Amino acid sequence: MNAITDLNDLWLFSEVVEHGSYTAAARSLGLQTSKLSRRIRALEEELGVRLLNRTSRSLSLTETGRQFHQHCLALVAEAKAARDIVDRTRSTPQGTVRIACPVALLESGISRIIARYVEDHPDVQVLLDATNRRVDVVEESLDFAIRVRLPPLENTDLAVRQLGLSIRILVASPALAARHAPPSSVESVQSWPTLSMASSSERFVWNLVDTEGRVTSWVHRPRLATDDLASLRVAALSGVGVALLPRELVEADLEAGRLQHLLPDLATTPGLVHAIFPSRRGMVPAVRHLLDALVAGCADSKWQR
Repeated sequence: MNAITDLNDLWLFSEVVEHGSYTAAARSLGLQTSKLSRRIRALEEELGVRLLNRTSRSLSLTETGRQFHQHCLALVAEAKAARDIVDRTRSTPQGTVRIACPVALLESGISRIIARYVEDHPDVQVLLDATNRRVDVVEESLDFAIRVRLPPLENTDLAVRQLGLSIRILVASPALAARHAPPSSVESVQSWPTLSMASSSERFVWNLVDTEGRVTSWVHRPRLATDDLASLRVAALSGVGVALLPRELVEADLEAGRLQHLLPDLATTPGLVHAIFPSRRGMVPAVRHLLDALVAGCADSKWQR
């Protein structure tokens, strides 16, 4: 027997049985009676068996038709259950959301926003990949990934939603600052030990912009270079050197006096904190509402926008 290619025929067959006639079923379905009859005859021909006994006055199931009808009802019920799941997912936040985010961004406040969202939406499960590697949202079946990039953003077929802005500022521990005269310019701190993000070329340059938009470049040789911002923060807290760190990452340390903000008129060009995802079309509420929560959370926090 060949495989059935159109499962709608099973549904049509079950409707005919339920209504007891082609005419009543066709009226309920909004189809022509002749068209419905042809579909059922085609189904019987495909199966190679008779499902219905037809007379001028009534229809009745053959024994094979009766058994076949029970399976049709099960398939229809499963199809309805599947559709109900989709409808519920589209109406309220529920289901699984898969995302990726750099570790430093999570420590800067993103993790608190996500935790609050999960607490507020008990039917949503968030699978979070905390990683500094560049992820492929399509290949890895992610709903979205959070990134920080300097503008302009690269051209992409993916959709982008901005969450906030991130600047990096110069910070040092009070103990380190106490060993030097209060800094008044980049030149006055160029003798201080430094910490830096890793560089493949092993050439380390900080480009800082003042309030007038003037750029100052500082070439330095760091005592520690790593691609992990959290490790740089720990080293800065320990007094190992001056670090250029995201303001939102060290905000609590500045408020508590664990770090000092050096040369507050200087900072990096703002990076765009954004979510990147396959498409805006067909986005389920769990994903859309989490993005909304991230936008609102970044706006309410000390992130610049």
